[in-house]
Amino acid sequence: MATNVVMPQLGESVVEGTIGKWFKQVGDKIEQYEPIMEVVTDKVTTEIPSPAAGTLLQILVPEGATVNAGTVLAMIGAVGEQPASPPTPQPPPPSPGLEVQPRRGGQGGEAPHNGHGAKRLTPVVARMIGEHNISDAELATIKGSGEGGRVTKKDIEAFVARRGERPAIAAPTTDVPPWEQPGTGELFRPTEEIFGKPTSPLTPLPPSPSPGLELQPRRGGQGGEEVIPLSPMRKAIAEHMVRSKTVAPHVTSVHEADMSRVLAYQKAHEQEFAKQGVKLTYTAFFAQAVVAALKAFPIVNASFTDQGVMMRRNYNIGIAVALEDGLIVPVIKNADEKSLLGIARAVNDLATRAREKRLSPDEVQGGTFTITNYGIFGSLFGTPVINQPQSAIMGTGTIQKRVVVINDAIAIRPMIYLSITIDHRLLDGATGDQFMQKVKRFLEEHPAE
Repeated sequence: MATNVVMPQLGESVVEGTIGKWFKQVGDKIEQYEPIMEVVTDKVTTEIPSPAAGTLLQILVPEGATVNAGTVLAMIGAVGEQPASPPTPQPPPPSPGLEVQPRRGGQGGEAPHNGHGAKRLTPVVARMIGEHNISDAELATIKGSGEGGRVTKKDIEAFVARRGERPAIAAPTTDVPPWEQPGTGELFRPTEEIFGKPTSPLTPLPPSPSPGLELQPRRGGQGGEEVIPLSPMRKAIAEHMVRSKTVAPHVTSVHEADMSRVLAYQKAHEQEFAKQGVKLTYTAFFAQAVVAALKAFPIVNASFTDQGVMMRRNYNIGIAVALEDGLIVPVIKNADEKSLLGIARAVNDLATRAREKRLSPDEVQGGTFTITNYGIFGSLFGTPVINQPQSAIMGTGTIQKRVVVINDAIAIRPMIYLSITIDHRLLDGATGDQFMQKVKRFLEEHPAE
């Protein structure tokens, strides 16, 4: 009897996923627990094991399609077996807390209905509603395309795009020169509206292709040109970064720390950690220093909301991990409860499973502060983008031996530039700088607390 391959629910708050890639094709043999496909959510990319051994009889959902958890994706059985008609997928039950709660601003605090009963929103959709300040009245006008009329991420994106349209600016009717009319003069109009579209030998990019449309190399440059479709991960990263820069005013400052004590401690204890199967990396020290600084300045661990400042009592440190096709940020939960050994073990485990695409969506959620180590690629310092809805992110540069002045004497020390990027809606430069001075002192004086 054929076995159904279904879309798993990859976390308490994850109710849908996108087929990123099928590793097997119809007719291929597969062993039980062998990876059969790659599922992409807005949080993580995960390889899904086969639920049974046999032959892949049928693929029901193509690559790039997004479906609800519980949807039958494929069938596995014996060679020549005729697969039965797949059952009609049922929408997964909402996770606790997913039902829309009364939002302030509506009459009586009622949840919008729009003809389908109370809307049930995923955390992603609920977050987007808040970020784009969509009122209850506006939400009620959005026709959901999901199961049972559920409003999806794509529905919100389409609504925001429509709402973002602006009417053309009418020509001024006064005799005042246009450049003396703030907001309506030539300085405030797109160049193309004034002078027309520029002529250029470069061929403009075509509109985004429809799903399944094969992109052909485009002629025009030396050797031709080619448009490569964006991967689901790259699309998610692009959306997340644009949203962060749009929502939060970013301010970055750079600090310098002496890593002598950290390097000495690492060298002295490297073998001790290795005997326990743990590689002691600099990231573990940075995470400990950040936790100490967050305890001293808890406002940095908070988030800005329209309702007020959301203070977060858990210290969940996100560690950015570079992948071949993007970036992912697994989270060390309750990092303040872990020793240096515990943090180092968590860093090793999360980074390894991130590169092997074995993280669950829950392991990349709930971060309160993020660390990104661009120094691993030789960069001295940078200005990282805040990982929303957090309020700050710390970047670590490469460690270099530099000449410094200590007690009026010239010395050579292993130095590092540390950058802090803050959300200026909540944090001011003074707070960010004081936070970083605490990080600096911890690394220089207490590298293993």
